[in-house]
Amino acid sequence: MGVIESVNVGVERAILAKTGRSGIDKRPVAGAVSVDVPAPGCSGLPGDPVSDTENHGGPDQAVYAYAREDLEAWVPTLGPLRAGTFGENLTTRELDVTGARIGERWHVGDSLVLQVTGPRIPCRTFAAWLDRAGWVREFTTAGVPGAYLRVVEPGPVRAGDRVVVERPDHQVTIGLAFRALMTAPELLPELLPALSSLPADVRERLLRRLPAR
Repeated sequence: MGVIESVNVGVERAILAKTGRSGIDKRPVAGAVSVDVPAPGCSGLPGDPVSDTENHGGPDQAVYAYAREDLEAWVPTLGPLRAGTFGENLTTRELDVTGARIGERWHVGDSLVLQVTGPRIPCRTFAAWLDRAGWVREFTTAGVPGAYLRVVEPGPVRAGDRVVVERPDHQVTIGLAFRALMTAPELLPELLPALSSLPADVRERLLRRLPAR
């Protein structure tokens, strides 16, 4: 069982990125926030903008979660990190996000149910936001990407909510999926047990890159 440390909503601002603007600057908000299947141009949290809709957002990336424990591991490199610094909507505690299994369900608070879909793939916007040369490679090497989630049952979320995890039988984790997609394509066949729970674009990419069977 884990806990939500912080709920974070973005502020759209100019940035050196493909679209020229981004909502990656997430800030903690007080009180309950309703989470639902995202409308175009937003995440699953109301008022949280998605600027690059070609590459980000949609139902399979409704919510992005990153663990406080993983943020703390970056502190010696990046300095103190407030909740939301990595663009996460939910900063968690006591939850192994890298070890989360694709398709597992997070029962958050009284009624919200989220499902883990896949790892975050780092992009130039992320590097521009942190103003750190070589960040995409550095983040990839660390192998702690955080997790995207889809909304199964809408509901409110607030700081302090408990997270109860319902895990599928397979062993396909966020960490394994990240390595297979980013650095170790030989691991791609190991993602097949979770194929139906992966985002559509990742499923297509996986099937394209697998050897003919």
